[in-house]
Parts: sequence; structure tokens; C-alpha cells
Amino acid sequence: MKMLLVGSGAVGESILRILQVRDPESKWLEKVVVGDYDFDRAKEVCEHLKDDKRYIPQQLNAKNVDELVKVIKDHGCDFVMDAAAPFVSNNIFDAAYEAGANYASMGTWTVPYDPPVYGIGLENSFSEYMADYNFSRHEDWKKKGNMACICLGIDPGVVDVFAKFAAEHLFDELKEIHVKDGGNLDIPNAGEDDITFGFNVWTVLDECVNPNVEWDKEKGFIVDEPFSGEEVFEMPAGVGPNTLVKVEHEETVLMPRFLEKYGLEKCTFKIALDDNLINALKVITALGLRSLEPVEIDGKKIVPRDVVAACAPQPKDIGDEMVGKMCVGVHCIGIKDGKKREIFMYQPFDNEESMKRWNMQAVVAQTGFGAAVGIELIGKGIWKDKGVFAPEYFDPIPYLEIMDEAGFDYGIVEMDSPYKEEKDKEMMAEIFKKAKSK
Repeated sequence: MKMLLVGSGAVGESILRILQVRDPESKWLEKVVVGDYDFDRAKEVCEHLKDDKRYIPQQLNAKNVDELVKVIKDHGCDFVMDAAAPFVSNNIFDAAYEAGANYASMGTWTVPYDPPVYGIGLENSFSEYMADYNFSRHEDWKKKGNMACICLGIDPGVVDVFAKFAAEHLFDELKEIHVKDGGNLDIPNAGEDDITFGFNVWTVLDECVNPNVEWDKEKGFIVDEPFSGEEVFEMPAGVGPNTLVKVEHEETVLMPRFLEKYGLEKCTFKIALDDNLINALKVITALGLRSLEPVEIDGKKIVPRDVVAACAPQPKDIGDEMVGKMCVGVHCIGIKDGKKREIFMYQPFDNEESMKRWNMQAVVAQTGFGAAVGIELIGKGIWKDKGVFAPEYFDPIPYLEIMDEAGFDYGIVEMDSPYKEEKDKEMMAEIFKKAKSK
């Protein structure tokens, strides 16, 4: 595989560090062009990879499709990994198609109406909604003979693999999937008014403040106000209770598309957000600072969101000071052997361990790991097809096997019994064995 990485921010760098460890001898990853608008940042990332000659820095502008196509062709890249801000994801997707390369992303771009409309139906609330741009081009990609796998990170990404695994191997009928994103990360020395963006600032400004979406088989897509649906959920792995709220996230569109055939009737996404961040996002929105429309100041046109993204604390600059874990998973409810079953399948990620092993904070490294495992499967030709797909489409077993091999731990707990810290290894081994014998 010859890969173009678009976006060398914190998550982009974490993907590359993990891939370097997974394939130190270039058995399947031959070359990586590290692309970024900021060439110095691309160079810095390549330097962090200890003079590995596979990694080549490249200045590029992801707003320019023609420029992206030229870079892909000039370097002979056959795969494009989109780790850039969401607002350029459609450009990168289109460029990969035009250049004849396979593609993966960690998320999609949406455009809600202003003011937003709440109620039933995505088409009533968004002029462009999650993943529609990508899936509407499925037949074009299929005819061209290339593959796109969208939403390949931790959530969406790993949790989608978990959901597919649960649907195929843990339930006879999987009725409900509720994605939960939480943890107990803390910065002990933080001031009471400090604000932390654990992830790409642009992404946070979109997914947290856009109208959120859940799916109900009878009602369809239900669009609600940001931060609604508050609940307290007990996270395993020693994390403890988390207060979760609904925000916009692709799983509620992806999972019904690929998993409804397993009996799915409901799908939601909820996340734990710091009160300071929620308040800041509300103020930013109220002041119009999420806007993409330029405003003129002293004869210069400035995009308000660019100012917020530049001034906000950057995810790559936090890490050492944080303690605790991330814990992300799927709460699944369904039927097994004629009885109700309820499980939580999750991925815990300890920040101190992450800093020691990867020199990356947990939120960033956890997301990078989710993408890196998928890239490895695509690079080895294990996940392959023609068209546009999401992780739920593919066989989850090879993904989980790499997680086990790479020490990217995960767990499964039965919700009607005390939480256990580890998955039942004998049960998993038997499932893997049966799956391979088919």
C-alpha cells in the first residue's frame, strides 16, 4: 500500500506511529505521504517517526480537489486516509475517487439548517446529513472498482465493529444499540474555568452543537436539540458513573443501514462532556462564532470558526497532565436463546499508559488505533470490496484479532450481573474458531 494521509494533526500522527509499530519492515505499508496545509507540521510528524524513509512530508490544500488528485497521482498512492477537518472531507473523498485510489475517513460532513429544525426526518433538519454524500456515490465507486470505508476511528469505527460482532455472534436478534462514549479523564491542576478540547476543535464545534440524531425503526430518524437525553451510565474498567448526553454522531445513521437485518429497532449515541466545555460551546454558538461566513474587520475577511479553532487549546498539546481512562462502547439489548440479553462491549484506554507507550494522550491515541487497525486490514486485502461502506459491513473477527495481537484491549460485560474487568476469553476463542470454520 502507498498511502496519502491528509491531515497531520494529533490523530493523524497517532495513526502513523501505530502503523509504524505494526509494520516495521514494510511488509504491506510501502510508502506514506504525510500531507498537511502546514508543511512544517507535516515535516515535524515525519521527524517524530525517527527517519523512517517511508514517510514523506507534503504541503497540500485539501480545499483544492485538483491539487489533491495531483498529489495522489504524482506519488502513486493507491489509498487515501482522511484525517483532516470535517469541512474538507467531501473534497478528499472526491479526490480519491478521481485519482482511482481507495479511501477511508474518521467522520463525515453535515450541514444543518439555520435555524435548525427538530423532529422526525433528516431531510427536514439538514441540507446535507451524515454520510449521505458518501453513500449517494456508492454505485459510482462500485463501477470504478474502488472502495471507500467511511467513519473508521474509535467512535465511529471500533464501536461499529463491536456492534457487528454482537449482531452476528452474541445475539439471535439485536434489538437496540446505544453507543456510550465516556471516561474519567481529569487534569488535577486545571483551573475551575479551564476548557479542554480532547479532539479536533472543528469536529467538536460540529458534532456537539449540531442537532443530534437517533434512529427508531417505527418513527425513523429523530432530530433533537444538542445535549438532550441526559442519563447516568455506569462504565466498567474502574471508570465509574458517567453523565451522558446526545450529540450528533454517524453511528445512528450507519448502524441502521447495515444492521437492521439483524432485528435492530433503536440506535442512539451519547457522550460525557465536561460542563465547562458545554457552556463554552453554547456561548460560542450564541455569539455566532461557529459561523463559516467571513466577517470583515479592518478591511480583512475572517472566518469566525477559524479564530476559535486557532485560539482553543489544541489536543496535541495536552497529555502528560491528564490522569484516568477513556471508555467507549456499545450497550446492546436483544434476544439470545429465547431470553433477553443485555451486554456492554467496550474499549478502555488509560492515559498514563498511552503517554508512556505512544507519547499521545488517550483520546487521540484511541482514535488513531481504531483507524490504524482498519487501514491494516485494507492494506492486507482482508477488508475489500467495490463501493462505499462503513465498518459494520465487514467481517469483525479479523479486526478483533488484530486488537488482541496489538494490545488494543476490549471487554464484554453482561449487564444483569456484576461488571467483570475482562471479556470471557474462552467464549471469544470459541466464537473465533466457529467463525473461521464456516
